[in-house]
Amino acid sequence: MRELNKSGILKNGRCSLVEPKIAEVTDLGLVHEIDYIHLVQQICVSGGGLLDLEDTMVSPETYEVARLAVGGTLKAVDLVMKGKFRNAFALVRPPGHHAGPYYAMGFCVFNNIAVAASHLLENFNLNRVLILDVDAHHGNGTQEIFYQNSKVLYISLHEDPSVFPLTGFAEEVGEDDGLGYTVNIPLPFGTNDRIYLKAFNEIVVPIITQYKPQFILVSTGFDNHQTDPVAELALSAYSYTKIFDTVLELASKFCQGKFVAILEGGYNLRVLGKLAAAVIARMAGIPYLIRDKRSGAVSAVRKKGEKMIEEVKKIQSSFWNIKS
Repeated sequence: MRELNKSGILKNGRCSLVEPKIAEVTDLGLVHEIDYIHLVQQICVSGGGLLDLEDTMVSPETYEVARLAVGGTLKAVDLVMKGKFRNAFALVRPPGHHAGPYYAMGFCVFNNIAVAASHLLENFNLNRVLILDVDAHHGNGTQEIFYQNSKVLYISLHEDPSVFPLTGFAEEVGEDDGLGYTVNIPLPFGTNDRIYLKAFNEIVVPIITQYKPQFILVSTGFDNHQTDPVAELALSAYSYTKIFDTVLELASKFCQGKFVAILEGGYNLRVLGKLAAAVIARMAGIPYLIRDKRSGAVSAVRKKGEKMIEEVKKIQSSFWNIKS
């Protein structure tokens, strides 16, 4: 918010700041089990504590704040669907993509983007919703929720998941009705702009183009950035601007521009505001200059990355027309 205010983006007539609403329990129930929702509430009311076995701490305020995060995401989707805005960025925390139907994980309490996708299916009768996950870590919760669902295409580019969260390998492609509607692109630690954008342009874009989504949701993690203390990728701001330029084009082509980005990770506070402002400016068509040095390619990382791209292409060619 400091960066958005300093940049003048919010004073531009092309961008508006909207207050979130609070999500109802029935909204959360679109993807979460009622016993889990009540557990979160009870732990928060009793003073807070650890929700999972590792890192998801909650305070007395977390239940209400997490419901606001879901509600803000739903409001963004509703405003775009009703034509009030062409697109929107839900600046919400806690993040959501690690939260599953009955568990918290990775700082995530409720799965904001999964609730939004389910809301689009249930209340707007859509049957082709794209979730593009560009957080540094695999969205295990989002994948689990839609793994057997052909109405949601889940595409995730992320760092090697063998340390965390132990899901998101290339062979995970969905099952039953959802077979072929999960696309995982796990990239080696140290992946820079060049390899990441190669994967994006050669795998993600062709699949989205064939899918022809009716609405695009983007799990936007800024922890891919080369300075982030929590992740192991090496992207610069250049990748984010290129990705969002392409997503805007695809949204314009297939779904009248209907597109909502939702904040996920990003833990370097020095660059988080600048990256978010750069993306929001792109979405609103407002000039915003961000200077950011691009990291050079490490030969071993580049080779591993290119090998993984070819492996994903081979796996996904069973479901989509992808050139090797």
